[in-house]
This record gives sequence, structure tokens and C-alpha cells, in this order.
Amino acid sequence: MKITNISSEEYRWPRAKPITNGLHTYTHSELSFVKIETDEGVTGIGLGRGGAIALATIEKLKPELIGEDPINVERLWNKMWVPKLIGRRGMTTRAISSIDIGLWDIRAKVAGMPLYKMLGGFRDRVPTYVAGGYYEEGKGLKELAQEMEYNVEMGARAVKMKVGAVSTREDADRVKAVRDAVGPDVKVLVDANCAYRYYEAIQLAKRIEEHDVFWFEEPVAPDDYAGHRKLAQATSIPIASGENEYTRYGFRDLIAEEAVAVLNADAQIMGGVTEWMKVAALAQANHIDVAPHGAQEIHVHLVSAVPNGLILEFYSDTTNPMWGKIYRETLRINSDGTVSPPDVPGIGADPNYEALAPYRVA
Repeated sequence: MKITNISSEEYRWPRAKPITNGLHTYTHSELSFVKIETDEGVTGIGLGRGGAIALATIEKLKPELIGEDPINVERLWNKMWVPKLIGRRGMTTRAISSIDIGLWDIRAKVAGMPLYKMLGGFRDRVPTYVAGGYYEEGKGLKELAQEMEYNVEMGARAVKMKVGAVSTREDADRVKAVRDAVGPDVKVLVDANCAYRYYEAIQLAKRIEEHDVFWFEEPVAPDDYAGHRKLAQATSIPIASGENEYTRYGFRDLIAEEAVAVLNADAQIMGGVTEWMKVAALAQANHIDVAPHGAQEIHVHLVSAVPNGLILEFYSDTTNPMWGKIYRETLRINSDGTVSPPDVPGIGADPNYEALAPYRVA
């Protein structure tokens, strides 16, 4: 089997109302696909993170990949990742990630297996949290509580909310409102998106410990490993981080600080499925769980594949106005608060190109 062509598509659509986390405001949702065609009629779909740099990197890599056997993922990953030119961190590694995901889609399709089974098949249902709780204009404690109640009605047994854009006292009130809304049996996760200095994160942690917080995600800047450690030593709340980390080497250094209980490795960012599985194994050897950040369509397979997969992030219509329209089949939350990976060969993420067509930008 040989790769005959690689192409990419990017889509962007507006949100009804901008959403804000600890540091950033988002007015639109974005999505990109990498399509890898072969001479045997099998096509892989890579779920990507777009942008001009990533798209340009994919074009630059095409001559290196066309004519190669897509099954040889290790060979192709190492052919793409040449840090002096492409890779190591940033948008070029994200481009490699999206291609690698497409290669694994081909691999599993050729094997006639769902990706999660090909990777290990540890289980076919994974615990899930619904991500949300963003800051929005006109969204007070009442509206935040209503959002979380809606998520629980959808079947969620865990919910995540944002912190970091207001004072620690205000955020503590927001966490209390969420805990009161969902009750004692639903897990509550908080995510600062790197908004704090370590001492500010400690201040918030001290205020919210009483609300039984499941984890405190990205409390400080990604490269502030010492800050992660100082916070971990000061609070009983487990620290989660890594959505902005890259490759096995970055996670090796993060683990070495002995500060993070959960790794939020994102296959679309940090190097694709090939690299994600190495990070999961590294984490397992250090008795650390992995709970990937980002798109559930790829990560449901990865959490399902490994024994230290803790929980899946799930985005619904509260954060994405196109939810339920992007793919031919949409992942749903099971009655027990889990999500099951598609039982079809490959990743099972077949884009709904007709619905997406009005929003194509590249």
C-alpha cells in the first residue's frame, strides 16, 4: 500500500456568544481535517488543529510521505519530526499530529478494527466529564448553575468549569455554585488555562478545597514546572496538566517534577497517536493517569486503549453550536455517564461535509 495524496481542509464557524477562559476569548469554533489517500482505496482522516502554519507544514511534508507505506507509522513519524526544521514544539508538531492520526485511521481500517482495539482494547466504555463553565456576558452564578444542571441531565457524572478570569474570591463562589447545583455525587473539575502565578493558584486552591474538587487543571504556565510542584505541595487537590506539552520529551520533564497527578496529553497537539501512546506508557510506569484534553472523537479511542486512561473530555452543544452536525455519527453519553468508542474500523469520525461546507475557509 502506498500514499498517493495528502490534502487538508479547514472550517470555522461563529459562536452565538463569545466564551472566555482564564486567559483567552473565543468568538469562533475551528476544525481541520487531513485526508490521506492510498493506492488501495483506503482513505485516512486526520483530525487536526488548523492554522496557516500547520497547513503550510502539511504541504511541505507531502513530498516526504507520498509513495510511502502508511502502515509504517514509526518510520513516517520519525521522517516528519526533524526538530532543526520541523517539529519539537508548536504548530509544526501539531501538523505532524494530524497526519499521524490519519495514518492510524488507515492502519485500523486495513486491520478491520476500531482504533481502540488495535491499540490495546482495555475497555469499551470510558468515564466522561462535560467541559464548559466558561465566562460569558450576562452569565452569573444562576446561569452557570443552570448550565451544569443541564450537563448532568445529559448524563454527565462529572463536569468541568473555568477559573482564572476573575478574583479568586469570585471564582470560589462560582465553584461553590457549581457544587451546590450538581450535588455531592458529581465530580467537579476546575481549569485555569495557565492564568495564575503559583501563589495565586495556591490562594484559589485553599478557597475551593472544601468543595471536593476532582482536579485543578493547568493552574500555571506550561513551562513553570516548579510552580506546578509548589502548588501540588500546598493543596490536597490533584493537579492536572499537559494540554500544551509536546512529545514524550516534554512529558518526561513534566513527570520528573513529581507535581502532576494527571496528564492532559492531547494527540492533536503533542505528536499524534504514535507519541500519545508512548506518553501513556511513560505515565503508567510512573503510576500517573492520563486524561486527554480535546476532541472526544479521537481521544475516546485512546482512553479506551490503556489501563491508566482516567476520564474523557466531552464537548457538547453548550460549547460548540455545530455539535451533532460535524460528523455522520455523533458520540453520545451513555446512561451510566460513560462514552463508548465507535465499533467500526478506524476512528469512526466520518465528516459531514454537506453540513460543514458553508464554513470552509481553506
